[in-house]
Amino acid sequence: MTKYRVDKGVFFIPDDVPPVPVQPGWKKERWYRAVLSAVVPLLRLQGLKFYVNGLENMPTDGPVLVAGNHIGYYDFVSGALPGLLRGRRPTRYMAKKELFEHPLVGPVSRGVRHIEVDRSKGSGSVDEAIARLTGSDEVVGIFPEGTLARSMELEEFKTGAARIAQGSGAMLIPCATWGTQRIWAKREKKEMGRTGYPIITNIGPAVSTEGTPEEVTARLKAAMQVLLDEAREEYNNRFGPFPDGLDWMPASMGGSAPTVEEAKALDQQEKAERAARKAERKKR
Repeated sequence: MTKYRVDKGVFFIPDDVPPVPVQPGWKKERWYRAVLSAVVPLLRLQGLKFYVNGLENMPTDGPVLVAGNHIGYYDFVSGALPGLLRGRRPTRYMAKKELFEHPLVGPVSRGVRHIEVDRSKGSGSVDEAIARLTGSDEVVGIFPEGTLARSMELEEFKTGAARIAQGSGAMLIPCATWGTQRIWAKREKKEMGRTGYPIITNIGPAVSTEGTPEEVTARLKAAMQVLLDEAREEYNNRFGPFPDGLDWMPASMGGSAPTVEEAKALDQQEKAERAARKAERKKR
């Protein structure tokens, strides 16, 4: 059985992964350190336990693009752990512009230097990510699906991650998380109290960026599917068994989450409703 050491009371690292020195630039990351100081006590209060496997696959220097699945809002925590636990490397997320417009989240997102994604402006955010990564020691985080997956499966991937990695020369590191959807996701119930839920994050070896963006994207999705399957199996073996019909479980595992096809239809309906509300506001 794997033995773990604990970082900050909530992050569990396998004992056989040696610690690495803190990166020199960490002291200058005032915003990032402030956010971490605010978030970690919340995670402790909730009793959450983040188990992180495969940290040895995360480079300790040079440009890195971490690509993760997106099943819950706490993925912003789990997806930042590869960098955080390997020398305190901050992760700059590709985040939708609506977050930057939020009165509370917006200033924080700018402070930690996340990258604004405006879907109406084409490849601008891809170009910004490439500029940030090229020749740097930056870590950028991206969700290749571009949105939360209601199905709790890997849904359709966009090619942005492949294009950023190819354009910048960054290492493309696949990552898969399981368990965050139990806390807060696109489902009816939020569980923000002291649940003590475990979360597993698996980090894989770098994905080759040779070939077309579509070929790289296919390899990335395949690598992430393996990591996700392993995380699910470990989760069920260690913390299960779980009854059928749970809304945080995918239909393929006996859960009541929508299928990929059903989730796509729900997303399209939600998008149309948002567009209608926006058009109505413009009329006023």
